[in-house]
Amino acid sequence: MAANVFGVTMLALAALVTVETLVRKFFSISLGGVDELAGYSIAVGAPLAFVVTLMQRAHIRINIVYIFMGPRLKAWMDYLSILSLGLLAVFLFGFTVKTVLETQAYKSIAQTPWATPLIYPQLVWLVAMVIFLLPALGLQVRAFKLLVGGRTQEMSAQFGPDTPEEELKAELEDLQRR
Repeated sequence: MAANVFGVTMLALAALVTVETLVRKFFSISLGGVDELAGYSIAVGAPLAFVVTLMQRAHIRINIVYIFMGPRLKAWMDYLSILSLGLLAVFLFGFTVKTVLETQAYKSIAQTPWATPLIYPQLVWLVAMVIFLLPALGLQVRAFKLLVGGRTQEMSAQFGPDTPEEELKAELEDLQRR
């Protein structure tokens, strides 16, 4: 669902930027506020994209050393990977909360033609951060339980990177589906 919301938002933003560009070029008129909407869209879209990446295990990893590790060390690396993503989620959530509280205290408004009270888009941003935070922490707890329980195969299956064979298989299945 997060991927769909993000995708629709980015497509709408692209269409709006295109219209703004054409109207400026041919009629010397600005719609005003398109840059403001772009900022809000990216602020909300980023945590949604983080969720998709997290759930699909699509974050970047460098496997050149990983493939030569033993199962126990791989499990620890997988745990460190999910731990770092969880810590990132906590940090971003904390930053977002601090920003929203400051915005509320100062009753900040956007320095744009719309003069939007920033608390409204920032509350949506905060909700998007919570949508990232909750699964990140949940997966972190799950990974910890697997690690402590010595269930290295499950840890690898759920949190490890795909093997080159798995990646090839997924690409071929995607190609057939299209």
